[in-house]
Order: sequence, then C-alpha cells, then structure tokens
Amino acid sequence: MSPATKRIAGGVMAYAALLALTGVFVIPLLWMVTTSFKTNPDATTLPLSILPREFSVEGYREVLTSTTEYPVHRWFLNSLIAATGHAALVLVVASLAAYPLARMSFRGKRIIFATIITTLFIPGFIFLVPNYLIVDSFGWLDTFWAIIVPGAAGAFGVFFLRQFFLAIPRELEEAALIDGANRLQIFLRIILPLSKPALATLALLSFLANWNDFLWPIYVLFSPEKRTLPPGLATLQGTYLTDYPVLMAGAMIAAVPVLILFLVTQKYIIEGVARTGLKG
Repeated sequence: MSPATKRIAGGVMAYAALLALTGVFVIPLLWMVTTSFKTNPDATTLPLSILPREFSVEGYREVLTSTTEYPVHRWFLNSLIAATGHAALVLVVASLAAYPLARMSFRGKRIIFATIITTLFIPGFIFLVPNYLIVDSFGWLDTFWAIIVPGAAGAFGVFFLRQFFLAIPRELEEAALIDGANRLQIFLRIILPLSKPALATLALLSFLANWNDFLWPIYVLFSPEKRTLPPGLATLQGTYLTDYPVLMAGAMIAAVPVLILFLVTQKYIIEGVARTGLKG
C-alpha cells in the first residue's frame, strides 16, 4: 500500500471514528427533541420511533401553562437567577485570588497555591454536610443565597485564571507601574480587559455547573416555588407513570438557554482554552 493510500485510509478511519463519536452525543439529543413533540402513547408504543407518528405540542403546553403542580417558568427563573449570580461571584472571587498568585511575590505563596490545587482531588460530596451547616448558621436555607454562594471560591477557577494571567506579558504591568499605576489599577484596567476569553470561559463553566446542579438544591431548598430546574423537572417523573413528552419538553426548556449562551460565547471559549496553558 502506497503512502498516499495509507494517508487516505487513515483519514477515512479518523472521520468514521469522529462520526461515530458524534452520533453518541447527537442521537440522545435528537431523541429528546423528537419525543417532546410526541403524544404520550406514541412515546411508549413499541416499536419505538425516533420521529413522531403524530406531531403534538401538548407536552410544551402542559409544562408552560401549569402554574400550580409544575411551575416550570418559576423554576426556570430561579435557575437563571442562581446560575447568573453564582457565575458572577465566581469571577470576582477567582480573579481576585488568581492575580496575586500569578503576579505577586509573598511568603507562603507556593504552599497556598498547592493547598488550593489539593482541594481539586477531594470528592465534592464530602463538602455537603459542612456546607449545609454553614448555610444553616447564616440562615440561608430555602433562599437563593444557599445555591449562589457555596462553591464560589472553588479551586478550579483560581487555577484556571492564574494560568491565563501568567501568559500575559509582564512588560505591560511594568510600563503601567512606571506611569504611576498601582496594583489595583493594573488589575482592573490591564489584566481583566486582556483576560476576557478566560473570564468568559470560566463564567460559562460556572453557569453550567450551577444550572445543572441537582443534589445540592434538594438539600437546601424546601419550598416547591423555590426549586431550580433540575430538581423541579425530576418531579415530572411519576412513581408508576411517566409522561415522557412533558418530561422531554421540560428538558428542552432547560437546554435551550445553555445552547444559546454557548453560541454567544463560543469565540471567547475557544480562545480562552487555547491560551490557557500549564505554565508554572
């Protein structure tokens, strides 16, 4: 087999593997979309069909018009407020912590950074009880603060921004110092504007983590009207009977804002991931 033939065969195999991998992710999403437009008998009739035998928007109508049993619009607003507030708080905390670790020299800097990185290897469920006790002591149970504040000082955001800050040329800061700028002015006027890709990436990841969080809101939110989307949508699944079109319609409503947010910030995310290396 000639080298050219080998390259062509290798390319075909690579594209086939990528196509198969794409199908693994796309087919469940496609199934969710089509099921949301089915009737409940159609969704449970064998043999299953990926396309609706009878097109229906009853699932969306029930989800969007129910105000007592399934107030999905209220859960959607709760999730939007919580995820947005959490992402904003993560950016503030992580950027303020990452800048001195990346640019300033002080005693114990390496030990502090190593301690922060070590927390990445601790399973998250270990923090459930301590976080619950802290939230309870502040009187935040069954409030938005309980799902916005915990986790805002996560180690990943500090590590991610620190790596990006290290890639910014020091000459820019040195020139600003010569011109009389202090550290806060450099941070606000030079570092943060140059870090938009990394900030956008971290904001999206933090938004997604809070938006999709299922376990923690169950522990700290008790009122049905205070629920966020993941635990709220779980109530759409009955013990003995599940209305799959309604469940998939709710999942679609939860997925659309995330897809829109990703499309809006895609350029910054790609740039942020590409420029964030592992420089020490």
